[in-house]
Amino acid sequence: MTSLERRRLPWAGRNYSLLTAGAVVTNLGAHGALIAAAFAVLDSGGDGGDVGLVAAARTLPLVLFLLIGGAVADRLPRHRVMVVANALNCLSQGAFAVLVLAGEPRLWQMMLLTALGGTGQAFFNPAAEGMLMSTVSGEQAGRAFALFRLATQGAGLGGAALGGAMVAAIGPGWVLAVDAAAFAVAAALRSFLDVSHIPPRGKGGGLLADLREGWREFTGRAWLWTIVAQFSVVVAVVAAAESVYGPLVARDHLGGAGPWGLALGAFGAGTVGGAVLMMRWKPRRMLLAGSLCVFPLALPSAALAVPAPVGALCAVMFVSGLAIEVFGVSWMTALHQEIPEEKLSRVSAYDWFGSIAMVPLATALAGPAETAFGRTASLWGCAALVVVVTVAVLCVPDVRNLTRRGREVAVAPAPEVPVTSGRPSSSRESTGTR
Repeated sequence: MTSLERRRLPWAGRNYSLLTAGAVVTNLGAHGALIAAAFAVLDSGGDGGDVGLVAAARTLPLVLFLLIGGAVADRLPRHRVMVVANALNCLSQGAFAVLVLAGEPRLWQMMLLTALGGTGQAFFNPAAEGMLMSTVSGEQAGRAFALFRLATQGAGLGGAALGGAMVAAIGPGWVLAVDAAAFAVAAALRSFLDVSHIPPRGKGGGLLADLREGWREFTGRAWLWTIVAQFSVVVAVVAAAESVYGPLVARDHLGGAGPWGLALGAFGAGTVGGAVLMMRWKPRRMLLAGSLCVFPLALPSAALAVPAPVGALCAVMFVSGLAIEVFGVSWMTALHQEIPEEKLSRVSAYDWFGSIAMVPLATALAGPAETAFGRTASLWGCAALVVVVTVAVLCVPDVRNLTRRGREVAVAPAPEVPVTSGRPSSSRESTGTR
């Protein structure tokens, strides 16, 4: 036994270590790149509507290809799907960086490259969830997954703060280049994943049959489809507020990219705090506790509407990050407890699809809404919608009454709900795999 193996926790095997390392690397690059993409559009002469169009271009192919990606991840070796997706993200971000560094990128070019990145994400996410779930099992799964989240959220925290500072200091092009390099490193790490322990899947009834089976599982559970419907609205308005209006408010009132990066870093710090909390707290009515913690997601939109000073904005971002981590762990536990393991990837694909389906529309309409109603009114509208749909979902008995079973269950990854300028953590918190 090597010294590395002796130091490793008994449940943290080779795959777990590789997945964690890859997710940390990509989170460090990604959170800065999300800020860089928005400011690249603004620096090229674009306005809020252009930022929204670029953000929508990332999410639209994610919506279109996600269900196919979930089915593919069940049929092909998952690590190969992950590596190919990371390679596509590396190439698209690298080309984006070259365009920004070379001069004035055109809007259609930025939209095309971000669309390629969204396509890679559509295939990567279901494969990554299945791969992470297979790394640990039994009583230690919850602890292992909590540690994974702590590592990736910590990387996101550092990446957001560093990325904002780098955009302000050296410009968005170099930050995008760093993200491209991070994808290359992550692809190399994930190429060493071992899938020999995963039994090959039978031919089954084909792609459409798999999708129909997942749909029946999804629609047969009231708590599942109602929360996904709730998040179709929550994710959309949070995406519009934070990926479109946030950079504009930062530019006009907060001092630019640096303070906005600090606010995103505060959100990341909140998710780290939430992960620490959920390592110890196991609420019996897990979906009730998680849904109550969706209300704080209205706070960042309200703070931007005021607009609040940087310190106050950071405080509400921290609270919302902590709260959504409570929801994320509760949601993951419910999925693993209630959904058969062989159907989890397909159900997760429907979950992702429903949660992000309205994001392209919301981000594309954010600019016109600002023109029609004003930025302040639009942000207050975002906050109000979060509150209204969360009240509605709490009226569903299955959401209030679903309880944790007596023995601890293994925890499955929660769907990443990316904010379209990319930050997944502004809605349902993801596993951090990217």
